[in-house]
Amino acid sequence: MTAPAPRAATDGGAPADAPLVVLTPRTVWLVFGALMAGMFLSSLDQSILGTAMPTIVGELDGVAHQGWVMTAYILAIAVAMPLYGKFGDLWGRRWPFLVAIGLFTLASVGGALASTFAELVVWRAVQGLGGGGLIILSQAIIADVVSAKDRGKYMGPMGALFGVAAVLGPLLGGFFTDHLTWRWAFWLNVPIGAAAFTVAWFALRLPSHRSRRRVDWAGIALMVVATSGLVLVTSWESIASGGYDWSDPRLSGLLALTGLAAVGFVAVERRAEEPLLPLHLFRNRTFAIATSVGLIIGMGMFAALSFLPTFLQMATGAGVTESGFLMLPMMAGVMLTSIGSGIAITRTGRYRVFPVVGMAVTTLGLVWLTRLTGDISMLLFGAMIFVLGAGLGLVMQTIVLAVQNSVDPHEIGTATSANNFFREIGAAVGIALFSSVFTTRLMDRLTPVLGAGAGGGDGGAQSLTPAVVRDLPAPVRDGVVDAFADALAPAFWYLVPLVAVGFVLTLLLREITLSGEAGMIARGEAVAAPSALAVPAPVDVPDDAPDLVPAPDGRGGPAPSDRG
Repeated sequence: MTAPAPRAATDGGAPADAPLVVLTPRTVWLVFGALMAGMFLSSLDQSILGTAMPTIVGELDGVAHQGWVMTAYILAIAVAMPLYGKFGDLWGRRWPFLVAIGLFTLASVGGALASTFAELVVWRAVQGLGGGGLIILSQAIIADVVSAKDRGKYMGPMGALFGVAAVLGPLLGGFFTDHLTWRWAFWLNVPIGAAAFTVAWFALRLPSHRSRRRVDWAGIALMVVATSGLVLVTSWESIASGGYDWSDPRLSGLLALTGLAAVGFVAVERRAEEPLLPLHLFRNRTFAIATSVGLIIGMGMFAALSFLPTFLQMATGAGVTESGFLMLPMMAGVMLTSIGSGIAITRTGRYRVFPVVGMAVTTLGLVWLTRLTGDISMLLFGAMIFVLGAGLGLVMQTIVLAVQNSVDPHEIGTATSANNFFREIGAAVGIALFSSVFTTRLMDRLTPVLGAGAGGGDGGAQSLTPAVVRDLPAPVRDGVVDAFADALAPAFWYLVPLVAVGFVLTLLLREITLSGEAGMIARGEAVAAPSALAVPAPVDVPDDAPDLVPAPDGRGGPAPSDRG
């Protein structure tokens, strides 16, 4: 960033003569590049190992515990998100972002060199601790350096990147496994992480400061226990992985501990001087609605994405790489609408219509997926998932923008992390519930095809892999594929009412004038260089616009009813 200007006033514990950062267009784009690289790394690693997992657990002798590879990563991300959001608000985001990249890159090297399954699980957890920071801080930092009015054109590509990574991950994981080695799923991160760290070190000149407020250690401890318990409950209670039954005291005891920790967390947050998750945010109408929609998106999107690639491999006989290519229409839908909506928001200053339309389209996409059959044409299947992706692309980053625009500039990181945290929790719960519904239906439909042993054991459903199905006699193979389709398609009906509730919630969102100040400028930590960030012309919004709530200061920002 360019030569700093002197600070005229104190700011949150920073000395009065601390320099102001001067934001320039060149610096913003350099920062944006580093943020995109970091966010891509974290998003990609949520899905890249899925298709490589059979090979990994076979080589490292971890078949009985393979679920821990994904559970460790998801759990670490969920726990880390609120911490990075709060600490970034308290102390600045430069060093937390560098730490997150460093942790993630180091853990990638460790994962690539892992010689035992236990080592791999540990390094995946460390990756998650870094990955959670990359997701949150990328979104918070762009809010620090770009005003909400101009932020759509930056957050659109971020949303597209998240969708791309969700589809590209299984494709790359399959390619590395088929043609190189699964260890390349980790080595891939190292040069990207090193480049992102280098750019961030030189370009990410964000202010750091000390907060005089006491850290909410009790809240942090209870959040870790409650989050860990919820993720473990949803991971262990899985018929598909031979998990515990609800009558098992280990599962019921863990559930009780999770509930007690959650209640204790709320009680502590009500009295904390600087709460990890300020409860007043939930009195902010925009935050509450957008975060609820994020929770629903997490439950619906990840549940759908978790099972569609396996269905493709069963139905078409495609390998893991080929099935990844068959998911490309969904990636195209996410990219098209995420980037397009971001540009439109920047030009018009309005964002409310996009999550409304997006949730409607997502609901229709899930309804269409209930028409899946074992012999469906790939052209029709591509159209189905394109519609689903197009709906998600309109929603994911738009609700983050709505949240950031509705809160005090000093709470941008906390609010952003809370929105993403609940989406991750939704994903964990949604996958577990959908897995139970799908697997129960599948067992029922495989019994006439495979006999009484379909429920498990040798030759049962749990030993069915795409390779095994391809080698079955044609009549049996067709029966297995039809059973998968008959179990999966109706299971989407369980997601439709949930996503429809999300659509209704978006109708309750209020249009708040998008702020014309970057977060750092609003907090008095930066000044804009002449014409910096002012690529589009200012948007004039009529005072009597029926669906627009003007900001009280006339510059954009939260209305009084949305401050919480």
